[in-house]
Amino acid sequence: MARRERADLVVVGAGTIGGWAATFAREDGIGRVVVLERGLAGGGASSRAAGIVRAQGGTPATVALGCWTIDFYHGQAARYGTDSGFRELGYLILAITAEDESDGRARVAMQRRVGLNVRWLSPAEACAEVPTLAADGHRGGSFISTDGAIDPPRNVLAYSLAMRQAGVELRERTAFTGLRVERGRVVGVDTSSGSIETERVLLTGGPTLREVGRIAGVRIPAGAVRHQIAVTEPHPAFDVARQPMVFDLARGLYWRLEDGGLLFGMSNPDEPPGPATEIDWPYLRRMRRRLDRFVPAARGLGLRRAWAATIDFTPDHLPILGPGLDPSGAPIPGLWVASPGGHGMMWGPGVSRVAADLVATGRTDLVDLADLGLDRFDADGRSRIAPDAVALPFPVLATD
Repeated sequence: MARRERADLVVVGAGTIGGWAATFAREDGIGRVVVLERGLAGGGASSRAAGIVRAQGGTPATVALGCWTIDFYHGQAARYGTDSGFRELGYLILAITAEDESDGRARVAMQRRVGLNVRWLSPAEACAEVPTLAADGHRGGSFISTDGAIDPPRNVLAYSLAMRQAGVELRERTAFTGLRVERGRVVGVDTSSGSIETERVLLTGGPTLREVGRIAGVRIPAGAVRHQIAVTEPHPAFDVARQPMVFDLARGLYWRLEDGGLLFGMSNPDEPPGPATEIDWPYLRRMRRRLDRFVPAARGLGLRRAWAATIDFTPDHLPILGPGLDPSGAPIPGLWVASPGGHGMMWGPGVSRVAADLVATGRTDLVDLADLGLDRFDADGRSRIAPDAVALPFPVLATD
């Protein structure tokens, strides 16, 4: 027989955002917190990401989210007795053209205005920081030493343990099937195992967030797209304790150290959006040739492993943080939406902190939410906000 019960908060999705947001909500004193996950916790993109973490965002809000997240990762072990495996490596975001350099220098000026200790490196300075970087083919780039990377499977374990310690109730293999609204307010949810009465619901869901929104009767312009990652064989040049990560921003290609080899990832902006978990070998080989141009030591190295995952994105590459809206555009009391916009490892804890703040009080001091809500999108899903320039080149999101 279907159960009917009550919770103080229901979180839809047990990925990075749902897991940490539920933990923070319980730590903030919200009573019974239930997390619904139609599969297994972390079974989507959260366990298949590259784990890049940076504060070098393209807007003040994303810089703030990145800084908060890095501070959180540093303090995890003391706070929870386990951590997500954060390593401080440094990050160089390359400029290839004169326009890239002009845009990059302007971005550095903005980042420095909001307190980020980032600087611009000449080509020679970039090669001094990253000894495996080719001396030509680029114009240097922006650099900060405090960006780094986490271990995605370890992160899933970390937030799973944190949820359990906080007293969060995780319901795996339990699908969210409907939102209950009476007199314009949230009163509960329907699940594949029964109904739960609640006055607060947080919708997450990563690549499935658009579908989750449809089930709730809320239009959420979030997309899904293939992302590919590969790891080379070991090489002595990569068998070092620390070497900065590099982002070829113009082509959406990045790389970092991994087990004595080089991990590199990419997304193809020319393929149609949608779920995809198979490897596109022709495109991977194309990006591998570009990688070899920038990292001569990688030439001739075989691949130790490669995988593809479906990740999420938003039309302007920015997070979605704010109330769920009804068809007229009015906020639905008790309903909140949280999406990292394709940056779950990078901004995940920060986005989750904001989400927990919203659920508890309807406000946050971490970022200015004026341009991060669903109300920034028009009826065709176009954002009134300029896209965050520091992002993978995702495809154009199809309209409903």
